[in-house]
Amino acid sequence: MVPAHTDGPMPEGTTMTSVTEPSYSHGASGVPLLGETIGANLRRVAARHPDREAVVDVPTGQRWTYARLDAGTDALARGLIAAGIETGDRVGIWAPNCPEWVLLQYATAKAGIVLVNINPAYRSSELGYALRQSGVRLLVSAESFKTSNYRAMAEEVRDGLERLERIVYLGSPEWEELASAGAPAPGEPDPLAEREAGLAFDDPINIQYTSGTTGFPKGATLSHHNILNNGFFIAEGCRYTEQDRVCIPVPFYHCFGMVLGNLACTTHGACIVIPSPGFDPAATLAAVQAERCTSLYGVPTMFIAELALPGFADYDLSTLRTGIMAGSPCPVEVMKRVVSEMHMTEVTICYGMTETSPVSTQTRADDDMERRVSTVGRVHPHVEVKVIDPGTGLVVPRGTAGELCTRGYSVMLGYWDNEAQTDSVIDAARWMHTGDLAVMDAAGYLNIAGRIKDMVIRGGENVYPREVEEFLYSHPAIEDVQVIGVPDAKYGEELCAWVKLRPGAELSLEELREFCTGQIAHFKIPRYLRITEDFPMTVTGKVQKFVMREVSIGELDLGEADRAPTA
Repeated sequence: MVPAHTDGPMPEGTTMTSVTEPSYSHGASGVPLLGETIGANLRRVAARHPDREAVVDVPTGQRWTYARLDAGTDALARGLIAAGIETGDRVGIWAPNCPEWVLLQYATAKAGIVLVNINPAYRSSELGYALRQSGVRLLVSAESFKTSNYRAMAEEVRDGLERLERIVYLGSPEWEELASAGAPAPGEPDPLAEREAGLAFDDPINIQYTSGTTGFPKGATLSHHNILNNGFFIAEGCRYTEQDRVCIPVPFYHCFGMVLGNLACTTHGACIVIPSPGFDPAATLAAVQAERCTSLYGVPTMFIAELALPGFADYDLSTLRTGIMAGSPCPVEVMKRVVSEMHMTEVTICYGMTETSPVSTQTRADDDMERRVSTVGRVHPHVEVKVIDPGTGLVVPRGTAGELCTRGYSVMLGYWDNEAQTDSVIDAARWMHTGDLAVMDAAGYLNIAGRIKDMVIRGGENVYPREVEEFLYSHPAIEDVQVIGVPDAKYGEELCAWVKLRPGAELSLEELREFCTGQIAHFKIPRYLRITEDFPMTVTGKVQKFVMREVSIGELDLGEADRAPTA
């Protein structure tokens, strides 16, 4: 990365004063973008590493080499074409992590079909919405998972969906037929080759519904170019080679699983290791040990759960070198334990959002420890970032908080069939407005202070919950903590801390406030404390603070303050 400078590029690492330097940075790179489709890239990598393992499914013991993965996705792509699915048609996938998910991801890309990722936690109304909004013609679904009866829910909604023509369940004879279409006889035309010849890398290839920490899900529409390149440069940031084995307990339906996970691996000939269908901390560490994984992924809550396992010290994690922590702000203390106790000395933090394919910034393995545990790194290759004043739209000086915006190859094509929502987040200059509060330092490193809408204004003072959370993590009784704003008649808002305690620990509000007094400003000290076993979350581990706020308003009887008129 070359930090921006008014007189032209400066050498990497140059420090400018925060007074004069704007919060703008461009990821200049000598490594070019990939100008190919996902299918073409997989063929190229498979030809180079045909006998290396590409996918390992630990629960079933199944293994795919790159040659087998390439051939298997060809067969499934031909099956989809034979089923009448045209270029640009939508095929949905509704299943927990499994090898069939990976096969369908690459088969649809080879056939120019838009894969619609459906959240495994959805229920019938949410499923119906996603299928209807995206116009899915064919749904590939698991039969069930945990307490979810997918077949019953799918059958419940199918009659009301005019464009849904067929549902194929994994493991059924229909799936086996779809996945085993044979190659054409010698001299016969190959429908897959003909299909691929007409594809462009800017074609839409994937719809990912935003996880809905608030509001109705929107379908971020992504191209080959978007997610193939993002996966490639994420892997570059992790220093992946064909020797790496990546344990992926995060869901494939989410960009963390299918881009940071699958596409990062397959662009570099690395191995995708599936530890379990859904997140299980013990199964994850067992997979790392058994498969000798070199990299492990997770959102912070996953790493917290793994570190808290009673038998944590019994797992051999010595093969780990790197990994990615992302999905939500990463607590500094957790990151330090991951480095020291899980051997992940080159672990990186990635920051991004579904709408940007997803990663815009990443820490690097050679960043010093302080930057790797306290920032989300610097701008990704071939991407631009800036921090603006949300009121004026002007770039703020470095060291000043504002809204983070990003621009480049990674910005989505738009929200599927929703031009108004697209225009509300992507401006005329193609900057994606993230809604995140960020600060860029003199060297271009970014710190995410939280969501603009999560910022608490107490008596005219701006309070960023993330800052308070980071301080509270240092309390010996606290295992995890989330801070929210709740209405207050006098100050407008007050802070409420939801705390998950360490086993056997106790904590009172008075003790918490005493711990804070003299250490952080008085207006940052929580007025309320709620001890909890867990937090309301999306399936990807994002905490739903709007749900916490609603619960707290009810429990604390703050409804009247919440309804008070404001200027």
